[in-house]
Amino acid sequence: MMKPSVQIAPAALLWGCVLAANQAVAIESSPTPDQIQAAIQRGKAAAEQRRSPDQLYTSFGSTDDLMPRGFLMTKLGGVLVMASHLALRALTPSEQDVAQVLDDRNLLVNVVIFGDRPNFALDSYVVLEQGRQTVKPVNVRFDARAERSSVWPQSPAYRAKVVALFAYADFDPQAKTKLSVFPSGGGEVSFDLDFAAIE
Repeated sequence: MMKPSVQIAPAALLWGCVLAANQAVAIESSPTPDQIQAAIQRGKAAAEQRRSPDQLYTSFGSTDDLMPRGFLMTKLGGVLVMASHLALRALTPSEQDVAQVLDDRNLLVNVVIFGDRPNFALDSYVVLEQGRQTVKPVNVRFDARAERSSVWPQSPAYRAKVVALFAYADFDPQAKTKLSVFPSGGGEVSFDLDFAAIE
């Protein structure tokens, strides 16, 4: 069972990891045509370098296989990853492809957490804290039955995904933000993110 009040450290591991070529000033809910084109070009460049599209997500948390981590999918991040996927097949995103990504009204947050029971992530909840404001998600999904970890049956024996959607209209895209996951069995897994440094 996950112990109560688990805090993941050190803080240096928790800041949102920004892509090397990222020049964004904040999470952008209404990207400009120039920003969109730049994301497409970076996706193509990543494909030319044979970088896997899953390396392009804005990730956070630990790089340790047995520690909590996750990634964010913003609008421009979605365009970047899509462009990379298509470029690997010698294709370019159509206007319709791009519009579909940009029409999404929600920031996607995907977190991997660890526990010692197969159903430890059942009914997990996620919130964002920005100063005194608590932002609730519009939707949360979780693995009702977790996968075995690489050290099963030793602790932590199981790993599970928790996915939350947050409406862009509900949060400050430039604020320092605490992302917290609360498994139903107790405990808390937290990450400190700087939205101003995330595209």
